[in-house]
Amino acid sequence: MKILGVLLLVLNCFVFTELSAQVNIDAEVKKEFKDLSEALKNPAQVYRLNLSNQKVSIPDSVWEKFSNLEYLSLRNDHLKAIPAGIGNLGRLRVLDLSGNDFTYLPASFKNLSNLEELYLNDDKYFNLEQNLPLLGSMSGLRSLHLENDGLKRIPKNIGMLNQVESIFLNNNKFSQPPLELKKLPNLKFLDLQGNRLRYSRNEVQSQFFGIQVNF
Repeated sequence: MKILGVLLLVLNCFVFTELSAQVNIDAEVKKEFKDLSEALKNPAQVYRLNLSNQKVSIPDSVWEKFSNLEYLSLRNDHLKAIPAGIGNLGRLRVLDLSGNDFTYLPASFKNLSNLEELYLNDDKYFNLEQNLPLLGSMSGLRSLHLENDGLKRIPKNIGMLNQVESIFLNNNKFSQPPLELKKLPNLKFLDLQGNRLRYSRNEVQSQFFGIQVNF
């Protein structure tokens, strides 16, 4: 019995140690760095980086150091060009580029195979039509935010986004439902809040059979 008691005690200690280690790992993963100099002290251990409202200028060579980065925000940095080095962030899952002044995404973005969610809100100069071939090449992209971009229509080549499941078009300038989106075979959710559509909720929903529309 004593031996059994000792074995149980050892086992409990082992389990507690494993759980404590996992908690520490989870806490580190969830930590969000907001200071670039602090993040660069150990970039391989940075999983979330929020450089919003900082107007940062980072050389492409620096981005390569963030080998495990999963979340990046450059919101409201008023960048006129997005750094091509971001395309080296192979583990990136969420990218927020809202509130900037760029027109085109870098060609290197086609390498972001794990990127699932992309925010392009409040990007008044962003050329959606010209960027669609690149967006369509991002195989992991599932959720695309194009809110408050001054959009009045959907480009004819929207069918290139055949991998996207959710599109957010809140607070744009659509007066008619963007029926071109029905071309997307995997679209499951469409947000049209804040547009002045001349149709009732039921009329809009009936146009997008099989797609959940928030309106």
